[in-house]
Amino acid sequence: MILLDRVSKTYNRGLGPSLDRISLHVEAKEFVIVVGQSGAGKTTLLRLLTREERPTSGKIIIGGIDYDKLRDKDIPLLRRKIGVVFQDFKLLPNKNVFENVAFALEIVGVSNKEIKHTVPKVLEIVNLTGKEKRMPMELSGGERQRVAIARAIVRQPRILIADEPTGNLDPKHAWDVIKVLEKINRYGTTVLLTTHNVEVVNKLKRRVVTLQNGKVVSDRANADYKI
Repeated sequence: MILLDRVSKTYNRGLGPSLDRISLHVEAKEFVIVVGQSGAGKTTLLRLLTREERPTSGKIIIGGIDYDKLRDKDIPLLRRKIGVVFQDFKLLPNKNVFENVAFALEIVGVSNKEIKHTVPKVLEIVNLTGKEKRMPMELSGGERQRVAIARAIVRQPRILIADEPTGNLDPKHAWDVIKVLEKINRYGTTVLLTTHNVEVVNKLKRRVVTLQNGKVVSDRANADYKI
């Protein structure tokens, strides 16, 4: 599903590589946590996976798509296969819950009939049934993050990247979000989670990939993590 072979990324030669010959293989339907201190290379890794950046060297293949052969015009199609959730939600403040999720379908030309059929199902997955007409400012932080997750999965991506999705949340709302990510994974979506939350990592008991100074220094199943 996700394959990186000796991938490096250098922004400034004087500062050295942000990623240094990392190799990583994530199977379909896996749930993998990527950890590391600030500056370890997590953000660079995610930007390479979504093709916001190109590697300086090495090979990336995702879902059978070889990034070396990916044409610029095909990048939007690639990004439909990869849902992304950010720490700061990025919801449209002038649209309600239903409209925020529906917008991800509208911009790719999905019919109104299909939108009305699909959005309620996705809101049910993230436990927001009954809150379709709420505006973002009427929601808790955890609810807003779950709207963002719904928007990311409404086009049924094969991979969901969750970049510090609990970073702004209290423990209860953080676990609400993590439980939703686990549910999505059970439905068959590959989940890649980056987090600084040691408690989340240690309770989930999933595969943990640790980055340090742009290198993979640990890759263990059912792992604990210590700062």
